[in-house]
Amino acid sequence: MRNKTFRIVLLFLALALAGFLIYKMTAKSGPNEPDAATPAKAPARGGRSTLSDAYVVKPVKLDQAIEASGTLQANEEIEVKPEISGRITGLYFKEGTQVSKGALLVKIYDEDLKAQLQKLQLQQQLAKTTLERQENLLKINGISRQDVDVTRNQVSAYDADIAYTRTQLQKTELRAPFNGRLGLRNISLGAIVAPTTIITTLQQIDPLKVDFSIPEKYRTIVKQGDAVMFRAAGDTNTYKGSIYARDPQIDVATRTIRIRAMVPNPGNLLPGTFARVTIFLKDMPDAIMIPSQAVIPGTRNKTVIVADSGKAKMVVVETGIRDENNVQITSGLNIGDTIITTGIMQLRAGMPIKYNKVQ
Repeated sequence: MRNKTFRIVLLFLALALAGFLIYKMTAKSGPNEPDAATPAKAPARGGRSTLSDAYVVKPVKLDQAIEASGTLQANEEIEVKPEISGRITGLYFKEGTQVSKGALLVKIYDEDLKAQLQKLQLQQQLAKTTLERQENLLKINGISRQDVDVTRNQVSAYDADIAYTRTQLQKTELRAPFNGRLGLRNISLGAIVAPTTIITTLQQIDPLKVDFSIPEKYRTIVKQGDAVMFRAAGDTNTYKGSIYARDPQIDVATRTIRIRAMVPNPGNLLPGTFARVTIFLKDMPDAIMIPSQAVIPGTRNKTVIVADSGKAKMVVVETGIRDENNVQITSGLNIGDTIITTGIMQLRAGMPIKYNKVQ
């Protein structure tokens, strides 16, 4: 009887312990937690939403302008080099000064050429005297016509030799081909120079040229005579010029076209200076300008995200002029469209949109 009672007690204790363990496991997993063996359901595609800022497209007045980087160039520029080799016998210029067209700059030794010229002139004079005598003899048939023709040809040959020698003498004088400012001198008096020797430079710096490049899409808009404004590096003044020429071909590497404008020099501009050039084209009263961060660049196209019935829609756009914060849209958007400006990297086509701020 005692053993039977003991076994009954042990059975109740075992059942109580099993019930306690089951209760603990059930309480730990929680009544609302899904069973580990049951796979969790993935959220439906497009069911999530992103909190984003938006911008409503509206027309703005835009002064259409193109900005480009340019470089100031001298209107005329040469390296002063001799045409012949020789010794410098005279330097008639001062470095960094203004000279007039035709001013004598350098003289090269020419005594040998002068002596040769004098000799040729004497030989020609003798040939002319001989020709006069032969012509008188020809009248009385005292000489053949062939001899007279030979002497006359010799006189003409001396004319050619004299003209050549005088040309060589002119090459011993280096004169300024135009009005301009001289650079630094690279030789000294008595130096032996050759045609490759750079004696100095000569630049015409009033007016100046400014060279710059613009994108090829503006090739039909920018025309000869259009005004340009520019600011030079280290200068707070704004200068004005006008376009007078452009390159007839487009650079295939940069897809730009080179433009050249002429600008007056008040005296403080130097060739080689960097210039920030602006070309004002025309006023656009109904231009579309949107924040730059709304445009998503791609390998082929640029896109923006437009809110379409509360969902994201990818729209391909074409851009135009830019400023510090905005970019012009030339096609793809209409007035009144709502575009997304923040959180665009998290959005996909068809996803619902929640607005944080609409501008």
